[in-house]
Amino acid sequence: MGVKAMLPSYELGFYALVVTCAVLYSGSGIFEASRDSMNRKAFRDGIKPGWHYFGRKMDVADFEWVMWFTSFRNIIIFALSGHVLFGKICSMTVPQHRAVMYMIYGALAVLASMGLVYLMIILSHCLLLYSVALAKQKWLCYVAGLCCLASFKVEPFGSWQSGFVTGAFDLQDVLFYGGCTFTIMRCMSFALESCDREEGIYSIFDLLKYNFYLPFFFFGPVMTFDQFHAQVSTRELRRKDDEMRSIRVNALLHVGAIVAVDVFFHFFYILTLPSDLKFVNRLSDWSLAGLAYSNLVYDWVKAAVMFGVINTIARLDHLDPPQPPKCITMLYIFAETHFDRGINDWLCKYVYDHIGESHDNVLKELVASTATFAVTTLWLGPCELVCIWSLANCFGLNFELWVQKFFQLGPFAKLEAKLSGAMSRRIRAAFGAVNFWAIVLYNILALNSLEFALLVTKRLLVMGFPVSTLSIWFITYCGVQLIKERERILAIEEEQKGDKAKAE
Repeated sequence: MGVKAMLPSYELGFYALVVTCAVLYSGSGIFEASRDSMNRKAFRDGIKPGWHYFGRKMDVADFEWVMWFTSFRNIIIFALSGHVLFGKICSMTVPQHRAVMYMIYGALAVLASMGLVYLMIILSHCLLLYSVALAKQKWLCYVAGLCCLASFKVEPFGSWQSGFVTGAFDLQDVLFYGGCTFTIMRCMSFALESCDREEGIYSIFDLLKYNFYLPFFFFGPVMTFDQFHAQVSTRELRRKDDEMRSIRVNALLHVGAIVAVDVFFHFFYILTLPSDLKFVNRLSDWSLAGLAYSNLVYDWVKAAVMFGVINTIARLDHLDPPQPPKCITMLYIFAETHFDRGINDWLCKYVYDHIGESHDNVLKELVASTATFAVTTLWLGPCELVCIWSLANCFGLNFELWVQKFFQLGPFAKLEAKLSGAMSRRIRAAFGAVNFWAIVLYNILALNSLEFALLVTKRLLVMGFPVSTLSIWFITYCGVQLIKERERILAIEEEQKGDKAKAE
């Protein structure tokens, strides 16, 4: 109820004004803190010389972002440019064999960057999981796949395998574990899809073509085997109307996002500030809330840029890859919270939906979410912080269902039925605001530290009560209402498209 309920335009305008003013006020506090802390000794490792003519230094605390645009920049440009040119030639000359050509190019690129031993390790895991897939027993595929994944994420097995790779360079560990773990996820998808295939099993070459598609190899996203196989097997390569225009626009947007982040890091040190808890503790509650929220927004931007660039390459190869994650600003539901849509699609298909089915049964949902976050914990690498993050988000996901079931009981359902659609939407938005901050607090565990997450929680819920707590809750409520308005408009547009399609 209340999904398509409309609110007065003046009310929505008021919500937009409140959110805008709050963001500007919080941002000014973070800007002043960044300016005042620029030369602090505690921040020397996280803040490096930047734009001298503006008198600003740059936040370089994020290893991944710095890696992409310094030591890994030339490798990315060279490898992906070569893949685009190679893929274009193959698409024009031998479209029926393009998957084989992608495999050859990908395997050679992996060989050149990581060496023969690394390639042999990858091939040995592929061969092992292919052999398991021949039995066509799903439980065996799960066991073998998760054991292979654990061999890279649990010590001493991970160090033992990485020890075989000779040589050393800055990106060796990143490329080693990235390529290996994504390989295991792809191999498990291949094995599970083979179990569902009625007429025999897919060939080992189908697995190798799937695994050694270079844009996805080291950093994903994971595209399930059934989708990849169907798309690369298409011989008639046709573009949709305005598809190239869309690809060019997306590429320009990603370049714009990269420039925007670079500018942002010169004026807002959102990644380095949380490392000094004594300094952060002196910030106002508003600035602290904005700092926590900004970290989630940045992580989404980083994921959107990385997967967006890779997806652009894949779309040039006539593939339809998993989309970038949904912006954290548009989220107030745990079920939609993910920073890697490829892994999310994989987990939903093979674990969460497989066990939870319709997700209406409380017990099945608990088992499904527990299994999903157990696999996620193994994927990220089991440690104290990851386990706490998994438990918190697993609880949040189940708590949503418990609350939903509770308010679907007779008395509450009858009470809501008596309310207008607009009032129902307001009440739901109030609960959504609480959920929004639960998502923020649970996820800064993984993005920053447990200590920073506890500090934010204590300041906003205990020390800041009631003024800061209720004020931030109201501002978040205004934001959720704006999100709901966007969802309402999209729902109406989808309905109109459906009616048009039926009429045609």
